[in-house]
Amino acid sequence: MKKRGTGYSTIFYGTGYGNGFPDESRATAELSCDGKITVYVGVADVGQGGISIMWQIAVETLGISKELVTIKNNSTSLMRDSGTAAASRQTYNTGNAVLVTCKMLRDNMELAINEDNKLKIEDSSLPELYKAMIDNKIETRVNGYFKATTSQVDLETGQGNPYWPYSFGAQRVTVEVDDETGKVNIIDIVALNDAGKVINPVLAEGQAQGGTAMGIGYAIMEEVELNNGTIKNKNFSDYIIPTSMDMPNIRTVFVEEDEESGPYGAKGLGEPAMIPTAPAIINAIYDAIGVRIYDLPATCEKVLLAIKNKIQNDVHILHNEV
Repeated sequence: MKKRGTGYSTIFYGTGYGNGFPDESRATAELSCDGKITVYVGVADVGQGGISIMWQIAVETLGISKELVTIKNNSTSLMRDSGTAAASRQTYNTGNAVLVTCKMLRDNMELAINEDNKLKIEDSSLPELYKAMIDNKIETRVNGYFKATTSQVDLETGQGNPYWPYSFGAQRVTVEVDDETGKVNIIDIVALNDAGKVINPVLAEGQAQGGTAMGIGYAIMEEVELNNGTIKNKNFSDYIIPTSMDMPNIRTVFVEEDEESGPYGAKGLGEPAMIPTAPAIINAIYDAIGVRIYDLPATCEKVLLAIKNKIQNDVHILHNEV
């Protein structure tokens, strides 16, 4: 018999390296003689849209047409270290570095205007503005830096500032469990995330849905099988991950509470999007069939074993009561 259940989970997640570890990002912005601006930033784009985010922050800060701004990110000979694409830190940390850098260049451009009041920061006047900056010995290439503010936790008092900022999330999952086969089907998911101000809604929705997909795999499919320390299931033919056919309807909701220290109010989203899924699924399984799974993934075999153990335990309790 197939039984339905609904489960909820909530999480908070400290973005960045944390606990006082140096979490630094750097960027460089340069106005060229043809009136175009290049931002050099070591943002590692691993599918999350980091390049697009840096470009949007740069364009907004510089206040010029997007066609005149280019992001260069793929050569360590051209840019300085911006840190890794890890700990959900790129938008917050590296985005802040781009913001700081582009603001510095904008300030230098405005300084040149004060020297020559005929100019304005407009697309057509940028080549002339470049010349005015050179003539007045104002830097056309600037370097910016941002460091996240965290501190180690005092193990004696428990006090400290190990992470900043924190992202939050909640999910509601509906499942259908076949108590004869142990198979768990995910029917519906509502994914709620607080990642500060969403800079790119399309990328954020994709990030939330992608994280949820990873959470589904973690909860009911993906299991590393070992034999004397050697991985047995090395291929996707026997290491099972979710496909498009396994994905339920996912409704994404964003609570846009601005983070004052973030670039235009943004903070991390990558890992927080994944974390609530598995516990919500496990809670939904419990709601459906009354058994609690503690060993992930909740495969058919494990669910069936849990059902069997519950029946035996219920019979034992009933026997003792009689």
